Amino acid sequence: MRVIDVAIVGAGFAGLAMAGALRRAGRDDIVVLERAADVGGTWRDNTYPGVACDVPAHLYSLAAHPHPHWTRTFAPGGEIQQYLREVAVRENLDDRLRLRTPLLGARWDADGALWQLDTGAEPLAARSLVLACGRLTEPHVPAIDGLESFSGPLFHSARWDHDVDLTGKRVAVVGTGASAVQLVPELARRAAHVTLFQRTPAWIVPRGGGEIPLAERERLAAHPGDLARLRADLYAEGERRFASRSGEAVASAAARKIALDHLHAQVADPALREALTPDYAFGCKRVLLSDAFYPAVASDAVTLEPTALVAVEGSGLTAASGARHEADALVLATGFASAQQPYADLVHGEEGTLAAHWSDGMTSFGSTVVAGFPNLFVLNGPNASLGHNSAVLMAEEQAAYVVRALSERDRRPDHVLRVRPDAEAAYTEEIAAAAASTPWLTGGCRNWYVDPRSGRLTLLWPGTVQAFHERLVATDGSEFEPAHTPVRGCEVGGEK
Repeated sequence: MRVIDVAIVGAGFAGLAMAGALRRAGRDDIVVLERAADVGGTWRDNTYPGVACDVPAHLYSLAAHPHPHWTRTFAPGGEIQQYLREVAVRENLDDRLRLRTPLLGARWDADGALWQLDTGAEPLAARSLVLACGRLTEPHVPAIDGLESFSGPLFHSARWDHDVDLTGKRVAVVGTGASAVQLVPELARRAAHVTLFQRTPAWIVPRGGGEIPLAERERLAAHPGDLARLRADLYAEGERRFASRSGEAVASAAARKIALDHLHAQVADPALREALTPDYAFGCKRVLLSDAFYPAVASDAVTLEPTALVAVEGSGLTAASGARHEADALVLATGFASAQQPYADLVHGEEGTLAAHWSDGMTSFGSTVVAGFPNLFVLNGPNASLGHNSAVLMAEEQAAYVVRALSERDRRPDHVLRVRPDAEAAYTEEIAAAAASTPWLTGGCRNWYVDPRSGRLTLLWPGTVQAFHERLVATDGSEFEPAHTPVRGCEVGGEK
């Protein structure tokens, strides 16, 4: 059986950031396991019409791989996936990247101080395991009475069926989150009519941006310093947004006014405006960016049903309001199973699975390491999301922490890092205290940042990227239990 130093699960932004950080630190004994046939993560899986990032492209890229050739301020999904393909090539991961290789199970072997990995292929073991599986991977399908009886094409926005031609069809869309806001204007252009089921309206601010002229791209390519300054400016702009998202009174009021002015400027009908106006605090849910959504909803091409879809019978759709609508196709833009990570049942630590450890919501130390799971690191997991800046920055900070932790592992006689349970508990309390008065917990909405089982903020980091950087850099290894020194020659069952 082959033993690898570090096995990474997932080849999206986090997994590729981790692989690059390890290689730049001189750690080449790695493997990247990817269940799909290509890299790209969420940007491989989400191919719905209009899919794009809502973080400026020059910031939504890896620091080690600046990209001057983005064609739009907010990059389309396909362009982001192509960028990640290029990153994999630049990192020379060909012989380390195993596509079509899912993680079917991982079990900690205390005797060998190894993670035993089941991929359905040859046995594989790793001294350390990095889960970079993402949090927006498994589509959430709501429990709707009779959903399976729908008579036409039915699919989730994250599993778009490109074999279905929606031209001239009556299309119903369930949900008004980030995907729907991008998708609905595109459908309004091609469908006979769109019915949009809105459980909760979103705060939406102007998007701006647009195509980046070729001359500008060439200038950035020729002057790397200009690209670095642009990235720094975008980073600083994102950090300033934290105030409005986290509930600072003046900043939140100003941002709320921008959103309401945007709504009033684009929707003339007072009744429709009222239906589209959130009744919860700004920042409580993810703030969306769009210049096209409101005009689409206000047009004759779209009917807004301001309540949730509660029942389906054939082509008939019944809303919570009692209204009935007919549709030829049904698209679920209903988000992902983000609070309960799908890989958690597969990972067995010293006393049980990650799912069991997280039965009351995800916990960790440093948003990266988990008590009871030695030599395991989780990227894009507990409290590593952002509502104000690029999540790629968080993954890079975590990857840097993993590199430092592996150096600590190598210095230990037993080569094992075990997180102290009290260190994890203290970090969890630290998160809870920072989040207690924020709109994410007190803003009067239901959001995917909070675990419904415990009411704790488990997805979002309640601070700036700079604060996260400082928190991780300040760690000194004391979050891990003291190293166990093997007694050579007289272990139980051993031989001299």
